[in-house]
Amino acid sequence: MARDFVIHTPEEISAIKIAAQAAAFVREQLISIAAPGMSTKELDDIAGNLIASRGGKSAFLGYRGYPGQTCISLNDKVVHGIGSLEEIMREGDVVSIDIGVNIAGAIGDTAKSFVLGAPAPGILMLLEKTEEALMAGISAALKGNYIRNISAEIEKTARKAGLGIVREYVGHGCGTMLHEPPEIPNFVTNNRGPMLNPGMVLAIEPMLNLGTHKVYTEPDNWTVRTLDRKVSAHFEHTVLITDNQPEILTWLKT
Repeated sequence: MARDFVIHTPEEISAIKIAAQAAAFVREQLISIAAPGMSTKELDDIAGNLIASRGGKSAFLGYRGYPGQTCISLNDKVVHGIGSLEEIMREGDVVSIDIGVNIAGAIGDTAKSFVLGAPAPGILMLLEKTEEALMAGISAALKGNYIRNISAEIEKTARKAGLGIVREYVGHGCGTMLHEPPEIPNFVTNNRGPMLNPGMVLAIEPMLNLGTHKVYTEPDNWTVRTLDRKVSAHFEHTVLITDNQPEILTWLKT
């Protein structure tokens, strides 16, 4: 029977930390560079150059045939948006950037949503509460807890804010492969999942919507949109389980 989680060695963890910091660097650079009038393909190309500048390669490009360096999802796109020359970012757009960096076989995975310009009140609430849900989930990523404890904290925050919780896409283990066990739902299920042990590395990533939780996939077989076309937000950190507090590997260290 396959193990339902991965414990990484100290050597692997050291390498994962380097990849995670590279992903965090690229994330923050892209947020500072993104501007109205720029195409999402232009931003994706910049991401590829930034990843290469850190000695890495995209963990997404070619994964199951995915064609982009990163995932750039605007407004009602939830995840897996593919950069396009025809898609021009505009003032007021919500931009969700998901970045995976592979350096020497170690992976860092992170995502953040932000607004170009001043956000409307409802959008600001969505972004704040989605990030709050991420941090609530991380706070439960403690040795001896279970995956369900993380899910419960995310769900509690989302439901209190009245946001739709995407069910088809979930967090996951991450480290020496982009997707490792276990899955980390953003809602409570009947399966409590494995107990959290030091050495586990988790990509925790709530995806919350202003409207319905329901989504659909476009004909490109990648781009996921909200069914009611209301705005979605996505925040993600790569987190190491330790003997003490969880260590967020994709906080950018200055």
